[in-house]
Amino acid sequence: MRSLFTLFLIVSLAGCGMIPKPQFGRDAEIDPLTELMEEFHEQSKPAFPIPVAVYAFRDQTGQYKPQANVSSFSTAVTQGATAMLTQTLMDTGWFTPVEREGLQNLLTERKINRQGKGKDAEALPTLTDARLLFEGGIVAYDTDVSTGGIGLEYYGIGASELYRKDQITLYLRAVDVHTGKILLSVSATKHIFSQELRAGFFRYLSLNRLAEAEMGYTTNEPVQLCVKQALETAVIEIINRGVDKGFWTAADS
Repeated sequence: MRSLFTLFLIVSLAGCGMIPKPQFGRDAEIDPLTELMEEFHEQSKPAFPIPVAVYAFRDQTGQYKPQANVSSFSTAVTQGATAMLTQTLMDTGWFTPVEREGLQNLLTERKINRQGKGKDAEALPTLTDARLLFEGGIVAYDTDVSTGGIGLEYYGIGASELYRKDQITLYLRAVDVHTGKILLSVSATKHIFSQELRAGFFRYLSLNRLAEAEMGYTTNEPVQLCVKQALETAVIEIINRGVDKGFWTAADS
């Protein structure tokens, strides 16, 4: 029995070196373009960028992070989707976003600029108007869409694997500013996966001696990255549909 425990202890200590551990002290870095965006850049380029505006792209789910026996006021979905959509539109190269989320701040600064220069100062140029308006929001966040796992335990030694799949859904539409018509509308869904791996040992070596060991780790996809991927998919789909319908043209057309 002791030899069995010793063997498991050696395997456990050796396995600890294979378990992913967080690396502290790493420097901050700029988020690179995703593979989806890089592939899109290689396939299609615009004849000219279209000025667009995004006033708000909000979380419309109203859901909070689930916590057992605790009242949580932290939202389950990011509240910065407007900034993420604006960045995504800019990254495509097809659109030139104009500032609308902080429009009041911009107008205030322009007013201060005029007052500071006096009457003899040159007039500020007019603000760039948008040709398209992008609207929509995150409409659903479903937890535990599917759960499952597998495990085995024998004679106090066991291992198991569990997974959980959540789902997020958003809608995005492009509106013609001149006519008010909704030119295109798409929805995108992204699954969010969580996984847990563990192994343990539980054995009474004698009447008063209990041996117990456990190791494992969990991985969770960040929700904000899943929102970003869904936004990129929706924006690229709107661009492709717009090209097919003749709303805008590619440089190689």
